[in-house]
Amino acid sequence: MYPNAQEQGALQAAENLMNEIMARYDPSHDAFHVQRVRKTALSIARALSAQKPDLLVVELAALLHDVLDKKYVSETEAADPYGYFLPFFQSLSLEHGLDLINDGRAREIVKVVENVSWTTEKKLRSTGKIEEWHRTCIELHCVQDADRLDAIGAFGIMRCAAYSAAVNRPLHAPPGRLDTAVQHFYDKLLHIQERLKTEPGKQMGAKRHQFMVDFLNSVENEYNAEALEVVCTA
Repeated sequence: MYPNAQEQGALQAAENLMNEIMARYDPSHDAFHVQRVRKTALSIARALSAQKPDLLVVELAALLHDVLDKKYVSETEAADPYGYFLPFFQSLSLEHGLDLINDGRAREIVKVVENVSWTTEKKLRSTGKIEEWHRTCIELHCVQDADRLDAIGAFGIMRCAAYSAAVNRPLHAPPGRLDTAVQHFYDKLLHIQERLKTEPGKQMGAKRHQFMVDFLNSVENEYNAEALEVVCTA
């Protein structure tokens, strides 16, 4: 039964590391976001049990996926993810008897973490560097879909506003400005549904996508609102 005692110890250690590092990030990329991604990734993985995803790889990758987010860490810190996480994996072997280094899962977890990002995938696609692993790794797809699902729908709207506030980006502006939160929906968020990989992810994404469409329609209706003339009757 997953997780066993060793795996539970590893998960708690990863959660502690994530909480410590991400405490300094803004609310759009905080520990609560990571816990939602963790929950959704596991839900997707369990729905895909016939494909036998490694649940520990999925859950650890979900917990660690934003620790080295390039929006918040230096290029030096982000340059060698495996080297960065190696002391963590070594501690799992020493403290919990779980050797993910020798069984190869440490590198797999870090590889998933490195490839979750929408921007990373976009760059790989534009340069023709998508490999068979990217197309077939079910653990990657579970975490990718979970992360992207948290970028759309109700939570996605709140996260977009939170990040915009953190970087002082206008939420909305008159037509012509492209540096607004609303424009980010058209540049990226409305395209996420097209890039979901798993069937469970696609099912959840459809509802969340429509929620964003309805929200944007409301934004435009409210911005363009004209007061109705009030007719007084004697």
